[in-house]
Amino acid sequence: MDAKVLETTTKAHLTEMRARLDDTTGIAQAAEICAAAGTFPKAIELALDLEQILYKVNTFLNAASTMHRILKT
Repeated sequence: MDAKVLETTTKAHLTEMRARLDDTTGIAQAAEICAAAGTFPKAIELALDLEQILYKVNTFLNAASTMHRILKT
């Protein structure tokens, strides 16, 4: 595979990771506020919303790591 394509794809994966992690910050803050206010069920509900986003971020991280290994060979 062409090195330029791999670099472009890796950059796209990193951009997606950052964007999704930006989303998680807001959700985590909202969960923290709910917990501080004593609305624990809502805090947990929000915290659990992070699971799918973090799964996707991990997938992008794995893809970027794979691209990096390909570039080194």
